[in-house]
Amino acid sequence: QVQLVESGGGLVQAGGSLRLSCTASGLTFSRGYMAWFRQAPGKDREFVSAINWSGDSTWYGDSVKGRFTMSRDNAKNTVYVQMNSLKPEDTADYYCAAGGTVVPSNPRRYTYWGQGTQVTVSS
Repeated sequence: QVQLVESGGGLVQAGGSLRLSCTASGLTFSRGYMAWFRQAPGKDREFVSAINWSGDSTWYGDSVKGRFTMSRDNAKNTVYVQMNSLKPEDTADYYCAAGGTVVPSNPRRYTYWGQGTQVTVSS
């Protein structure tokens, strides 16, 4: 059974930082894209970042470019997103996704999803 477990969310002031982690079990972790998406109340799910299996290619949504950095450790079956210079508009539930193919930013291309971790950025 595939399981993705996110951690690292919380409350932070604007300008602060958080690092989210997502640990996978039950799948061939090193294959396919891994990604982070987020969803704020009343809004559509938004692409945050993605990384390829080797970790040498990353993609970012326009709203987080230059502030967020995604990485992965295949030995630990874990991906991370380091979030710096956080803004109140970054407030959302953040979801880890695995098994992505073809288009890293398309949520419909991902097979597995975590339960989400909440990030709240206060002004």
